[in-house]
Amino acid sequence: MSDETEVLAPEAEHEEDAYTLERKAVAAILYAVDINDREKLIELMEPLHPADIADMLEQINAFDRMRLIKLYGREFDGEILTELDESIREEVINLLSPEVLAEAVRELDSDDVVDLIEDLEQTQQDAILEVLEDSDRVAVQQSMTYPEYSAGRLMQREVVMAPEHWNVGEAIDYLRNTDELPDHFYHIVLVDPRLRPVGNVALGKLMAARREVMLSSILEETFHVIPVTRYDGDVAYAFNQYHLISAPVVDESERLVGVITIDDAMSVLDEEHEEDILRLAGVGESSLSDSVFETTKQRFPWLAVNLVTAVMASMVIAQFEVAIAQLVALAVLMPIVASMGGNAGTQALTVAVRALATKDLTGSNVWRVIRREVAVGLVNGLAFAVIMGLVGLFWFGSVQLGYVIASAMVINLVVAGLAGIGIPILMERAGVDPALASGAFVTTVTDVVGFFAFLGLAVLVLL
Repeated sequence: MSDETEVLAPEAEHEEDAYTLERKAVAAILYAVDINDREKLIELMEPLHPADIADMLEQINAFDRMRLIKLYGREFDGEILTELDESIREEVINLLSPEVLAEAVRELDSDDVVDLIEDLEQTQQDAILEVLEDSDRVAVQQSMTYPEYSAGRLMQREVVMAPEHWNVGEAIDYLRNTDELPDHFYHIVLVDPRLRPVGNVALGKLMAARREVMLSSILEETFHVIPVTRYDGDVAYAFNQYHLISAPVVDESERLVGVITIDDAMSVLDEEHEEDILRLAGVGESSLSDSVFETTKQRFPWLAVNLVTAVMASMVIAQFEVAIAQLVALAVLMPIVASMGGNAGTQALTVAVRALATKDLTGSNVWRVIRREVAVGLVNGLAFAVIMGLVGLFWFGSVQLGYVIASAMVINLVVAGLAGIGIPILMERAGVDPALASGAFVTTVTDVVGFFAFLGLAVLVLL
C-alpha cells in the first residue's frame, strides 16, 4: 500500500468515508504545527494529494490554517491553490510570501492560473502575473480578455499540434525533441497551413501505428471544435454528451488558440450541478467556510421572498376565517393539503430543472413531459384522495368532509404537477435561470390553490 493511501480512511471500515483524510492524520499534522516541527509537518504532508491538503485547509479554522501555511513555507504546491474553495483561496494567497507564491504558480498550466486569479482583487492578480515568465504572462492576460464563463477562460494555451501532412514517425520525433510539453495531454491536434484544426490524433493510436503511417489516416472519429466565446456550460455539456477527452478551441478566424481537457469540462459540469442545487434551496453560492454575516446575507433575500409568498397564502386563509371558526376540522386538515401539494410540486420542479440543465427537456418533448407530470399528479391525487377521504370519515365522522378533502387533494396535486414543470419552463423561456426562484413560485401556487380549493369546497358543501 502506498503512503498516500495509508492516510486515507479505509474503505472496508466506513465506505461513506472512503478517500477522506483520517482524523488521526489531521491531528498529527496539527500537532506538528503546534510544536513548530517543520520537518515532521513536511513528512506528514508529503504523501498527501493536493486535493486532500486543500480539503484539510478548508476544514480547519483560520488560525490553524495560518500557522500551517507559514510553517509549510516553500513546500506549498500551486496545485493546492487550484483545489481550494474560492471562499478561502484569497485568504490563503494573502498568507503566502511572494517567493512561495511565485514558486507555486510557475508550474501551473495557463488555464489553472486563469482560474486562480479571475476572482481575485486586481492587486493580487498583478502580484501573481508579475512572477510568471513573459510568455506565460501574455497567455494568461490574453485569456483574461475573453468573457467570464467562456471557453477562452476555460482553455489552456499549451497545445500539442502537428501539420496535417506529417506521419507518425515525424510526430514521435517532435514529441521526443520538444522540451516544453504540457504535463497532461491526450491528443495531437492536426492543423492546416492556416493553423485551423482539422482533427485529433489520440496518443494511443499514435503509439500503436507504424512510423510511416500518415497522421491524417488515424484521426479520431469524433471531433468537435469549440469557439473561444462559447459558454463554458455548453462546453461541459458537449464533453459529456459526446464523450470527449479534449477539444481544440478556435478564435474568430477559426485559428487554433488553445485546448480544453476533460478535467476542466467536468469541473464546470460539477459547478453547474452544485449551483442548481444551491439555488433550488435558496442559499446562493455559499460555503462551509463562510462567516455568519456572509451566510446570513446570502439567505436573507430568499427568506424574505418566502415571507411574501406565505403572506399571500395567509390572505387566502383569511377570506375563510368564519368557516374555519365554525368548523375546527378545517384548521386541522388544511396544512395536509398544502404540504402534499408543495412536496408534489417540488418533485416535478426538481425533474424539470435538471432536465433543462442537461438539455433533455426541449421544444420537441415539452408537451409530452407536461402531460406526464399532470397525469402523475392526477393519479397520485386520486390515490391520496381515497386515503384522506377515509381520514375525514373515521377521524371526524363526516362523509362530506371526506369528499371535500379528497377533492382538494386531487385538485392541488394536479396543479402542483403542472406548476412544478411549467414554471421552470416559462422562466427558462424568459431567459431567467429556472433554478433561481422556481421553488418560491411553485410553493406559492400550491399553497394558494390548496387552501382555496379546500376551504372553498368546504364552504360550498359543509356550511
